Amino acid sequence: MTSSLPPVLRLGYVPGATPAKWARIWDERHPDVRLELVPVAAADAADAVREGAVDLALVRLPTPTTGLATITLYEEQVVALVPKEHHTAAADELTTQDLEDEPTIAPLDDALYWAEAPGTPIEHRPENTEAAVELVAAGLGVLLVPQSLARLHHRRDLTFRPITDAPPSPVALAVPAGEQSDRVADFIGIVRGRKAGSSRGNSEPAPKRTAREKTLAKQAARAAAGKKQGPAKGKSAKRTRR
Repeated sequence: MTSSLPPVLRLGYVPGATPAKWARIWDERHPDVRLELVPVAAADAADAVREGAVDLALVRLPTPTTGLATITLYEEQVVALVPKEHHTAAADELTTQDLEDEPTIAPLDDALYWAEAPGTPIEHRPENTEAAVELVAAGLGVLLVPQSLARLHHRRDLTFRPITDAPPSPVALAVPAGEQSDRVADFIGIVRGRKAGSSRGNSEPAPKRTAREKTLAKQAARAAAGKKQGPAKGKSAKRTRR
């Protein structure tokens, strides 16, 4: 029996990732294929692609990518989320050295994978980032997160400061390795900036012109400019004497 439902491309995305721009372009170019945005936990995003729960996903690197191909899209600033009255909030920005003696909170869904993060993790590991934010508000420690997560969990009693020497947090598009379906390939083209109507094979630069072709083009341009200008200003054509 043939399904009457429209075709769907399922795009997973981790908390803080922003697929809106690419989703808008997809809707403009492929109104006949619905793009379904599927929120996934950072720790589960790669598995969701491998297991077919989604067709592709925005993930945070580094993450185990066996069986996947990834395309890095952008990098996020890492920040320290602290109570507004915390002593580090007096500075506009921090370094890892500023946080060396601070207790830190490492949730089980930690999105940074930062092995040499500064500070001393407290013994209790909350289940997720949202629960970790509650512990920050209670004054139990500092939370190190990508900036988008600090904004996602905004609270009036908390603030965040960039850590200038922290490694950035990359966000990548993860797709199944190997040959891609047309829909997945089209979405890859969108995130890579491919223009509408171009094929996958048209992303290569145009071949360079030869020196002769450049010379002929310049001559044609000068000739066209001369025709547009007409006689030079201030000069009149000579009259023929009878």
